[in-house]
Amino acid sequence: MLKGPAMTDAEQAARTDLIFKALASGVRREIMRVLATSSGAGANRCCGDEICACTFSELLGIGAPTVSHHMKTLLEAGLVVAEKRGLWVYYRLAPRAIDEITGAVNEVVLGKGPEARPTCDCD
Repeated sequence: MLKGPAMTDAEQAARTDLIFKALASGVRREIMRVLATSSGAGANRCCGDEICACTFSELLGIGAPTVSHHMKTLLEAGLVVAEKRGLWVYYRLAPRAIDEITGAVNEVVLGKGPEARPTCDCD
């Protein structure tokens, strides 16, 4: 994971837990896949097009409240960003979301820290 200079080990562990919680749901993994493969996503699978919450309702066959619940979890984990426009909310992958996920896996499975090479240069 990309560890900030002021992030303690406990904060890092809490961040990792949030990412794994967010990815524990098949619906949330599908949302991430759709965002990562949206038409504007580059070769590094980041910075794709924004997608309206209503689109996820249609694609996944779930109601708007359920989409909202899943998006809240992804937002709390820092994996997506949202922008409200009128009645609708549009979502896109957060910059470095894929790096964050890869870093969390490296940290837990391989015992490696935040040295994972970034794949996104969106910032």
